[in-house]
Amino acid sequence: MSAVPPTAWVVGTFDTKAAELHYVADCLRAAGVRAVTVDIGTRAPAGHIDIGARSVAAHHPAGADAVFAHSDRGQAVIAMGEALAERVRAGLAAGELQGMIGLGGSGGSSMIAPAMRQLPIGCPKLLVSTMAAGNVSAYVGVTDMSLMYPVTDIAGLNRLSRTVLANAAHALAGMLRHQPPPAPEREKPAIALSMFGVTTPCVDAVRAQLQDSFDTQVFHANGAGGRTLEALAASGLLQAVVDITTTEVGQHLAGGVCDAGPDRLDAAARHGLPWIGSVGALDMINWGPLPTVPERHRQRRFHVHNADVTLMRSHARELEAAAHRIAEQLNRAPGPVSLLLPLGGLSLLDVPGQPFHDPEANRALFDTLERRFRTSDTHRLVALPLAINDPAFATAVADEARRVLHPLGATAV
Repeated sequence: MSAVPPTAWVVGTFDTKAAELHYVADCLRAAGVRAVTVDIGTRAPAGHIDIGARSVAAHHPAGADAVFAHSDRGQAVIAMGEALAERVRAGLAAGELQGMIGLGGSGGSSMIAPAMRQLPIGCPKLLVSTMAAGNVSAYVGVTDMSLMYPVTDIAGLNRLSRTVLANAAHALAGMLRHQPPPAPEREKPAIALSMFGVTTPCVDAVRAQLQDSFDTQVFHANGAGGRTLEALAASGLLQAVVDITTTEVGQHLAGGVCDAGPDRLDAAARHGLPWIGSVGALDMINWGPLPTVPERHRQRRFHVHNADVTLMRSHARELEAAAHRIAEQLNRAPGPVSLLLPLGGLSLLDVPGQPFHDPEANRALFDTLERRFRTSDTHRLVALPLAINDPAFATAVADEARRVLHPLGATAV
């Protein structure tokens, strides 16, 4: 443990929550953490604060007036959130903080969460928010932010709020004062793998064949997982992608719930990471419970995966659109690309005897990729007469990954 105490920013609206924020700061100091108070209040000035609201607001690209000249509080809150994000970026660059804790209701959380997302993965970040009992995806994004529900509103100190806020402070202190074990002397290159339940046998087999040489990190291709994969690639935390399960491309185009957004495959297309992948689970579009499926799709072929997940079989037009998008992205890639096509089926449900087996629909996917994907010395298209979960297909993916990734210098490649 370092002799120099780590520094945490304690962030919130001190014009309304000063007692709670100072209490958290005092708990951190008692736990051996240097606490720096940061005010993001947009109304009355607070008392003594280490980084005052006007200092934060001055980091807005348009200056402090962009925050305080607004008569509309909603616009002022939005502007202060933008200013805080800039202030956090500046603080990181200057080495001013090693972690961050924030307290907020809906307004405070909307300001604090985007700023917390500026902190790198692994940097402790904890938000105590009255919004934490609902859908928190808009706050967390694709980071490792921790959220804690305060049980009561953040409106004064009492026996319950003191307990919850102290736990939050001590949780952050524990993250700051107890670092992860040191990495091995020679770390293996980090590669991402994408997986769905219906491609798990393939991904597990590929991972087993590569994990001695690579730090294999598996992401659930449920929308959030794909966004996380792409964010890590953009941050330079991955060296390659073994993208077996590209279902999120089809989900985005068809409006399914496992939508990773328009930037899926940017790891290859924009950032040039070596990409070895396939078309796993493109035979399906995911929805929630069966009654939530849009009316326009009610005559389609469905498989109820569980009470919360309904799968819809992709038809030829949807697969053709997905193929166009995959080819467009991969053709842009400046790095090596290997696309392997499992002609025998795209998932566990897309094989003879299973409910989504539809070779005719799949032909639209394969034919479009064969027409649109531009092959070259570095961009390969390999069609195999296998289903994606056949052991031989997994071996072919692993062999191709070893061939492509040999320059990364992993041991035993």
